[in-house]
Amino acid sequence: MRQSMKFILRSTTENGFKIQNSKFEIPPIGRRGFTRHTSGGFTLVELTVTMVVSLILILTVGVVLVGGQRAWQWAYETANKKIKQDAEAVMLVFGNMGRKSNRLAFNYPVGESPIYNVTGNVFTPVQPTGSGEEVVFGDAVEFRYWDVELDKNDTHDLMEVWKKATAYALFYLEDNKLKVDYGPCNCTLAGCVGAVSLGGGTKNTPTMTRVLAENVTADDGSGAFSQTTISGSMPNRDRWGSIRINITITDPNDGETIKVMTATLMRNLWPR
Repeated sequence: MRQSMKFILRSTTENGFKIQNSKFEIPPIGRRGFTRHTSGGFTLVELTVTMVVSLILILTVGVVLVGGQRAWQWAYETANKKIKQDAEAVMLVFGNMGRKSNRLAFNYPVGESPIYNVTGNVFTPVQPTGSGEEVVFGDAVEFRYWDVELDKNDTHDLMEVWKKATAYALFYLEDNKLKVDYGPCNCTLAGCVGAVSLGGGTKNTPTMTRVLAENVTADDGSGAFSQTTISGSMPNRDRWGSIRINITITDPNDGETIKVMTATLMRNLWPR
């Protein structure tokens, strides 16, 4: 065991100089002539406490991140559920087709109507039964419109008074699906033939069919489509151009339902 060496100097007077008492200590010297130094560090308890605190912080941050991710996923799935996408598609397509259709493409006095009742494969135009203002309901609706542009030479005879439409779009329910058929509308001086022949019957073969929504139902006692008539017919062309749709779309997974109720106005009037 090494010990430090202590030295004490007392004051003396030598050659006229006075030396004060002083005391100093020389630290112990190692075997190789170096002094010992103790290094700093953490004890096991301090290290354990630090690890526990860090683990708590990591778990807390993890819980917050997971909760945020779940909330975002729920919000995204809720906003982008298929029934909501279907509802948006129905309103967009239905409104667009109605606005560009021609209300005068139907010859109402001879039994034509844009609203049909469907029995099996037979489409029958809905005719008003009373006088005054009346709402007629049906299972299908047809819009007739122009799907070509008017060019300089009027290649498609669009300026002719008998060319009231060049194409049709037929909306109808089938197997709990809302479908729309697209096809050509053939117009002559005698009238126009679109999705269904004059007076009703089976629908003509379309060039394309699109499913707008699935798991679709209409209210009991009424069809999916309706139109207001006046005085038992539709004589006032400025007042009967509005067509309405009223359907319910159901999510088969959780039973959530969306009610789609909207109207579109057949804006075009040709010939005037």
